[in-house]
Amino acid sequence: MDLIYEPWPWYLAGPLIALVMFVLLLVGKQFGMSSNLRTACAVVGAGKAADFFKFDWKAERWNLMVVLGAIIGGFIASNYMSDGSVKINPEIAQQLAVDYNIQSAGESYLPPEIFSLESLSDPLNILILLVGGILVGFGARYAGGCTSGHAISGLSNLQLPSLIAVIGFFIGGLVMIHIMFPLIF
Repeated sequence: MDLIYEPWPWYLAGPLIALVMFVLLLVGKQFGMSSNLRTACAVVGAGKAADFFKFDWKAERWNLMVVLGAIIGGFIASNYMSDGSVKINPEIAQQLAVDYNIQSAGESYLPPEIFSLESLSDPLNILILLVGGILVGFGARYAGGCTSGHAISGLSNLQLPSLIAVIGFFIGGLVMIHIMFPLIF
């Protein structure tokens, strides 16, 4: 039972991801989470407003089940299979507390200093979340997929655009955490 309650080691999780990708390749499917937003919009009739949403969304229902499973699995894991603690390197938690005044590091995945309702009364926080959301949405659309789609599915298919996108995601993450994050906080 410890295997269920603890994070899985790379040598177990990695081959399982590879097995899932192999099965998806065999059945002609591609994994990616951002494509589900397009599918969900098509389901509710967005094809009447934009040609981008005019496609056979029923062929993509399986991927909507992946999202539903991720939501249900996350709920079950966080509410019934977790002691509520967040495992984070103590040195990182200390650095976040000292450098950025995030005292809850190690206690919460979504620090209340940034994501609580009280923090939304600060116009700067609202602006940061709004601009960040727009950039993520634009980036996923411009790159033709999200990080999971490119890094897992695209690289498994040996697609050069996915390799370029993953390199861009990595560089963007480095710029954010080492340049933008200190400026913002």
